[in-house]
Formats: sequence, structure tokens, C-alpha cells
Amino acid sequence: MERFDELKLKYQSVINLAKTKGVRLAHVHLQDGKLFIQGAAPSEDVKNDVWNQIKLIDSTYGDLTADISIDPSLAPPPPTQKTYTVKKGDSLWKIAEMHLGNGSKFPQIIAANPDRLKDEKSVIHPGDILVIPS
Repeated sequence: MERFDELKLKYQSVINLAKTKGVRLAHVHLQDGKLFIQGAAPSEDVKNDVWNQIKLIDSTYGDLTADISIDPSLAPPPPTQKTYTVKKGDSLWKIAEMHLGNGSKFPQIIAANPDRLKDEKSVIHPGDILVIPS
């Protein structure tokens, strides 16, 4: 058990990173004298982050076996898109002020609605539905 504790301590930052990045760890135990970490990452990027952390600790990782697969179902759901229905008297400035906290951020609304708004001269009408960036 002493070897397991030693290796677990050595690679604790990998285990911590994996957990914070949403990796589902299935196994962390001693196998054939090496620390064996098995889990599933929500994306290739997260898997690479875990491997980069492993290499930071020990570029040869001769005392570690890591089996990290990818399971996209572990990824957090995409943020829900917030929309706003334009009312009579609205302007992009007023909408930005209400939803983004500052009217001067109206270009963010234009950028979030490329199919509807081309630039600051684009006309909006009551009933138009605009995407509000987060």
C-alpha cells in the first residue's frame, strides 16, 4: 500500500485536474507496480490537458499507466441561448443596456445575429427575435 500512496501523491495533481475537468475516473489503483488511472474524458481537449499534466510531472511516466478514453456524453450541455423579442420603441442600444448592462455593448448583439443584423444601421422591428449573447 505504501507504493500506491507514494505514486498517488506524486500524481495527485493529475487526479485533481481530471476531476475538475469532468473526467469520470473508473479506476485509480496499483497495477504491476505502477499507478493505474482509467477514466473517460468529455473531450479530446480535456484528455490532452490530463496528458499534459502527466508529462509535467514525469515526461517518461514510467511509473504510471493512464487509460483515458473520450465520452462526449460527459460534456456539459451547451449554454442555452437567450433571446429577446423586440418591442415598440426598442433600439439596439436600449436592448444592450437592459440585457448586457451597457448600451455601448450593442455591437455584441449585432455579432450574435449575423443572419438578421449587418451593422449598427440595421433596422429592428417589433416582433423580431434577437439572440442575446451571454
